[in-house]
Amino acid sequence: MIYALITLGVFVLMEGITWCTHKYVMHGFGWFLHEDHHEPGYPHVFEKNDAFFIVFAIPSMLLFLFGTYTEYTFLFFIGLGILMYGIAYFLIHDVLIHQRFKWFKRTNNWYLKALRKAHKVHHKNMGKEDSQCFGMLFVPIKYFKEYI
Repeated sequence: MIYALITLGVFVLMEGITWCTHKYVMHGFGWFLHEDHHEPGYPHVFEKNDAFFIVFAIPSMLLFLFGTYTEYTFLFFIGLGILMYGIAYFLIHDVLIHQRFKWFKRTNNWYLKALRKAHKVHHKNMGKEDSQCFGMLFVPIKYFKEYI
């Protein structure tokens, strides 16, 4: 039970870490990697922005490694929480919102519609400065009001 709570807690915590990383790293000193993500109609399968997946995957992999070195420890479940958030982020951000894969072209789900709208607001500003809505799974309540 405690391991499930650790995994869930890390999953929730990752939203805050992602928000901070997006606002202060991606729209800060890491803009050179994130900038192509804000270009309309970016024609390539991969973006420089995809490097951030690696940045988040490395701690997860290391936690899996050290969390199973002799037996399963809480480190494994921290890594699992990061991995689960990464999967959710991929499905929401790359598949649903940006349609990099044409798996879920249409949805009538109010929650997913609100996430898409908030992300569109984020991309409305093409530059490094003055963006908003840096979260992914938890966005301001105002985006949900028109769909509920």
